[in-house]
Amino acid sequence: MATTLDKVEVVTVGVGWTGGIIAAELAKQGVQVVGLERGKARSTEDFQHIHDEYRYAIRYELMQDLSRETITFRNHRDERALPMRQLGSFLLGEGLGGAGVHWNGQTYRFLPYDLQIKTMTEEKYGKNKLGEDYILQDWGISYEELEPYFYKFEQTAGISGEDNKNSAPRENDYPTPPMKETPITKRFKDAAKNLKLSPYHMPSGNLSENYENPDGQTINQCQYCGFCERFGCEYGAKSSPNVTVIPTAEKTGKFELRTHANVTEVIYEGGKATGVKYIDLQTGEEFIQPADIVVLTSYVMNNVRLLLNSGIGRPYDPESRTGVIGKNYCYQILPGATGFFEEEKFNTYMGAGSLGASVDDYNGDNFDHSNLDFIHGGVIAITQTGKRPINNNTAPNDTPNWGKEFKSQSIKYYHRNLAVGVQGASIPHRNNYLSLDPEYEDIFGYPLLRLTYDYTEQDRNLHNYLTEKSAEIMKEMGASRVEPREISDHYSIVPYQTTHNTGGVIMGGDPETSAVNNYSQMWDVENLFVVGASAFAHNGGYNPTGTVGALAYRAAEGILKYREESGQLVKIVNDRKHA
Repeated sequence: MATTLDKVEVVTVGVGWTGGIIAAELAKQGVQVVGLERGKARSTEDFQHIHDEYRYAIRYELMQDLSRETITFRNHRDERALPMRQLGSFLLGEGLGGAGVHWNGQTYRFLPYDLQIKTMTEEKYGKNKLGEDYILQDWGISYEELEPYFYKFEQTAGISGEDNKNSAPRENDYPTPPMKETPITKRFKDAAKNLKLSPYHMPSGNLSENYENPDGQTINQCQYCGFCERFGCEYGAKSSPNVTVIPTAEKTGKFELRTHANVTEVIYEGGKATGVKYIDLQTGEEFIQPADIVVLTSYVMNNVRLLLNSGIGRPYDPESRTGVIGKNYCYQILPGATGFFEEEKFNTYMGAGSLGASVDDYNGDNFDHSNLDFIHGGVIAITQTGKRPINNNTAPNDTPNWGKEFKSQSIKYYHRNLAVGVQGASIPHRNNYLSLDPEYEDIFGYPLLRLTYDYTEQDRNLHNYLTEKSAEIMKEMGASRVEPREISDHYSIVPYQTTHNTGGVIMGGDPETSAVNNYSQMWDVENLFVVGASAFAHNGGYNPTGTVGALAYRAAEGILKYREESGQLVKIVNDRKHA
């Protein structure tokens, strides 16, 4: 029997970047907020020990325990989905701060083209550029409207960077200067300039200098130790929710954090969310937390799963193309090229998660697609994230997997290889979606989330084009041997690729085709907000975190408006739609 607790004004499900931003912004305005986090508490002090690559990068200390909850996967809907037993293609995080603890810190803004992709594509290339099986949708908000929220997130996180003519336009400079130039980033920039491209230093959540943000929180200067991705920062120099928004929320006295609180259901009665049900993972007790406003601020997969398991919203049906929950799941396409050098050696071991250089000449619609068989593109970059000893052994593709030649090539190229990579946009397809699995359940008896996903012709065409461009840059960098990346026949969930999953609770201006409005408020349930990359109508050519942060600040503003205006936010947004 669940114990019903005292009602609170707002409850958030998940306390990472989005949950932390919502809590901080609301608590600063005197709103009582309870944050439920199913993982354990952690802080900078927890990482102040010898770097342990095996513990964090190999054994995934900060990631979800798949023996308790996982997802099932299939390429096509006529296949049976099977559970993901080991973390592979993407890493599902867990614990206070979420992925904001173990991210690399690369913090881009999605382009104006991204937010109005349907309108802009059709105006320039017509309505049949891709075909009817692709689902292009505008986000229901323009870049000009979202720009102030991008900057607010960058101020909170102290992002280090420099402007670039092909990136999203900015009203203000980055809060801190770009990170250090290295021989590797300079070589990439020189090669890009020789090819008439416009390189710039990657925007970074690993800060170039000590910084105090507008809330009075201090983020320290990066030490370039090379242990960012999959690790927490022992210096407090990688911007994370744990050193920014969570302390800001806590110091107000209006925020209560509960860890080990695994939410299993959003309680839905009379057309409104009345609270959530959760299990205390330490005691096994079940609780009901009533609330005036419920905010889902967990990872993409869990936002979708909670709605489906709670019977909220209309599940997407790929056959009829109706419904919205689970629709427009997108991943990311990863073109690129590896270069091998005969004489020169590179120190790739010092670095940081966002130490790198990028070009946006082939991102969004920055280049003409009239005679191309795909839309969008991706950011091309070289990163110096810090190669670690266990997972680093790059050799040419034709090298045997064992024996004398394997050892010889491994030693020869240990310091003589570089890679240029691309984060390619992912365009939604009717057959790529999220749903509940009819067979498999988690440890508590709730259905697992099922992922149905495979590469499309759009993906392959984009991959091949941008791989060729990456190889051109690598050749210009002086590599004696260049190996372009290949895309497999089908997507596989086994090898790690990227954790940039998006979609499933998408944002838009029409309740028939989207799940939330541009304040991340559900069309069907006015006091339920769903915040995060689950709102992306497609996945762009960048890391998602900067855009997630902007949407979270926009959502916090919307929640305050809804609270202050006695539930009139739905009317306000609908009036804007029909204006």
